[in-house]
Amino acid sequence: MKLSDVKQILPTLENVEFQLENGTYVPEHFHVTEVGQITRNFIDCGGIIRTEKMVNFQLWDANDFEHRLKPNKLLNIIKLSEDKLGIEDFEVEVEYQNDTIGRYDLEFNGKTFVLKSKTTACLAQDNCGIPQEKQKKSLSELSAGSSVCTPNSGCC
Repeated sequence: MKLSDVKQILPTLENVEFQLENGTYVPEHFHVTEVGQITRNFIDCGGIIRTEKMVNFQLWDANDFEHRLKPNKLLNIIKLSEDKLGIEDFEVEVEYQNDTIGRYDLEFNGKTFVLKSKTTACLAQDNCGIPQEKQKKSLSELSAGSSVCTPNSGCC
């Protein structure tokens, strides 16, 4: 989800809610402690130099149980970040501490923002010697149009 999507959704909400993919909600007294833009410059295992840019929200579960972040307040934080930091319209990544600090993609299910688990992947699979996944075929495909014995045909 891009930052522009978040900005479009926020004015339609009464409350800002975040939920993990497993259905667990981020406690409603969370804070957004950071809004920023992260640039990663790296080289993959195939020797290709890459740059990745994303917008980052950091959620923090504080012990002030009466705190509630309203959509307009988050929208103002985003606008301030755009004005002061020059944040651009990139995909949003959310940092949230569960067992450890996790990094999540962001989606919206019509009611809440959903923190989607991220996975790692090799960006240079053709250079890494990773075998390509074999195509799976069903037995019916193998026997179609060939002279394969069928039950009760007497060939076996």
